[in-house]
Amino acid sequence: MLYWALVFFIVAIVAAVFGFGGIAAASAGIAKILFIVFLVLFLVSLLMGLSSRRPIA
Repeated sequence: MLYWALVFFIVAIVAAVFGFGGIAAASAGIAKILFIVFLVLFLVSLLMGLSSRRPIA
């Protein structure tokens, strides 16, 4: 997921350089959404991993 966020970010930068404002804005928006989804999934998996540990007895 992080890979696709970076891909859309690079597409947004290239489109902005060539003057395609609409495509750049859309790609940047998609990249932001994918990055936020990546962060949420990462935090959920981190918390689930920490909660599944058994205490040392």
